[in-house]
Amino acid sequence: MTPLQNDLLLRTMRGEATERSPVWLMRQAGRILPQYRAIRQRLSGFKELVETPHLAAEVTIQPVDELGVDAAIIFSDILVVCDAMGLPYDMEEKRGPFFRRTLRSAADVNRLRIADGNDNLQHTITAVSLVRQTLAGRVPLIGFAAAPWTLLSYMVEGSGSKTFSEAKKMLYCAPDVAHRALEKITQSTINYLKAQIHAGADVVQIFDSWAGVLSPEQYSTFSARYIHQICQAIDEVPVTVFAKGAFFALSEIAEMPCQAIGLDWHTSPKFARQAVGKYKVLQGNLDPCQLYASPEAVAQATTQMLRDFGSQRYIANLGHGVYPDTPLESVKAFVRAVQQTTPKAKLATS
Repeated sequence: MTPLQNDLLLRTMRGEATERSPVWLMRQAGRILPQYRAIRQRLSGFKELVETPHLAAEVTIQPVDELGVDAAIIFSDILVVCDAMGLPYDMEEKRGPFFRRTLRSAADVNRLRIADGNDNLQHTITAVSLVRQTLAGRVPLIGFAAAPWTLLSYMVEGSGSKTFSEAKKMLYCAPDVAHRALEKITQSTINYLKAQIHAGADVVQIFDSWAGVLSPEQYSTFSARYIHQICQAIDEVPVTVFAKGAFFALSEIAEMPCQAIGLDWHTSPKFARQAVGKYKVLQGNLDPCQLYASPEAVAQATTQMLRDFGSQRYIANLGHGVYPDTPLESVKAFVRAVQQTTPKAKLATS
């Protein structure tokens, strides 16, 4: 295995003292980059890019070259696991994901298969291998998957939603059906992440994109317990858990066997550190809309964020994925500000 030239992210996740905070961005491989847009213009749609390993590998590496970030994250989609489990979806331009069939009954759940991590997911696993070879140790590679609740919310709802009322209805009216589906999704996710790790992922992140639509009690029952199972099963590489909108569950997430916790922009450094303790690594939490501002304003906000979090046990990132129309120069200003700032080496406890 090629030794890493830049292991800042891994040292941070291990809790080691570092010279500065590592930086990367969620959705850093995407439409903010002109070279990505050029590839998309040649293709029929988003899913073709996800399912073409050499192109997915190419766009994964683009932000490493263009932005100089401290990690690559594999270009894929959280919903590929649904396809692999036998519930296909389409990605429609300007509409988002759309499922041809949905989960509404025990019979629907019984028809789901448990993905083995390779079956119908080989395109992503191959892309991971290609990226690992091409990077040649320049920076670590992050693999990822969605949290089981987030996948279930799409599989029941059939598309994106502001409320996911159909998915939440299942939790209230057919909890046994929901738990059976979540068990299958959890095992599929473990298999998928382990396949990514075997192919070369150095770190994995679990995205619970729709954590915030649940109450604290529902979150504990229908999401946190399954994420905990995944974290417990992944002992080969460090794990980050990012539960958007679940500030109320930070102390519960801190009890999971994960190394890092991602934060959205609703969560202050002080609140987060008090909730999770001093040993967990924190990641985030700049508002993605901050990057619409001038490069100078972005640099100022980023520097303040670094002061608030401290340089140790902290990974600079956004509080959600970078938006497609974000000015590239402001994204670069964010990365530069992190790489040029070395706050005092202390934890943000006050």
